[in-house]
Amino acid sequence: MPPTDASTDTGTASAPSNEDTLELRLTDDFLTLLAEVGDSCGGRTEAGQEAPPANGELLDHLADWGPAVTPAGTLHLVPVRVEREFPLISRWMNDAAVASYWKLAGPESVTAEHLRTQLDGDGRSVPCLGLLNGTPMSYWEIYRADLDPIARYYPARPHDTGIHLLIGPVAERGRGIGSTLLRAVADLVLDRRPSCARVVAEPDLRNFPSVSAFLSAGFRFSAEVDLPDKRAALMVRDRLLRDLM
Repeated sequence: MPPTDASTDTGTASAPSNEDTLELRLTDDFLTLLAEVGDSCGGRTEAGQEAPPANGELLDHLADWGPAVTPAGTLHLVPVRVEREFPLISRWMNDAAVASYWKLAGPESVTAEHLRTQLDGDGRSVPCLGLLNGTPMSYWEIYRADLDPIARYYPARPHDTGIHLLIGPVAERGRGIGSTLLRAVADLVLDRRPSCARVVAEPDLRNFPSVSAFLSAGFRFSAEVDLPDKRAALMVRDRLLRDLM
């Protein structure tokens, strides 16, 4: 399960809604089977050799999604290449406000290992650099929440797609840009992934600026969820409600 987002934008909170109904909760046995299938499709081969990079099918070829036009500018999600981006991402991870939630502070090797774990997998989680008008300013993880360990802790639905966001430069935080980008990326997910009925996120419940940013981006508060490393706010942006929120 990837770390939580660390957006530090503020927004206007709305009242929590009731928990979803008619949910599908995936059993541990089924999740184990999915993991075994994933291992056979990516990660390591039986001989212990590195498998070829994932082809992106689990996230409908995210690398080909194209730009998202936002009021703040044009955002491109570019899948991370470790050797090129990890020094910058590592520097962001060592910011005190970020480190308290992502827990990836330390030498560059810590961030590099976190990125490689995703990049060497089957494509269920894709780390991306967010370029706003061509300038790197955010780090994203777009992932299949229904195939992630988090699915054991909330009523997951097939093709649920999760988002983690980190706003890198301190100067970009606290002025609402996180909400703008979250809304744009959530809409991009729904536009490019027709099988996905909703986008989810699970920020730390104590991270009030992050929760507020998701609310301002059209997500609704669904429930509090006890995860192994935190108590999270389950945030949901529904396809059917996207034009109303």
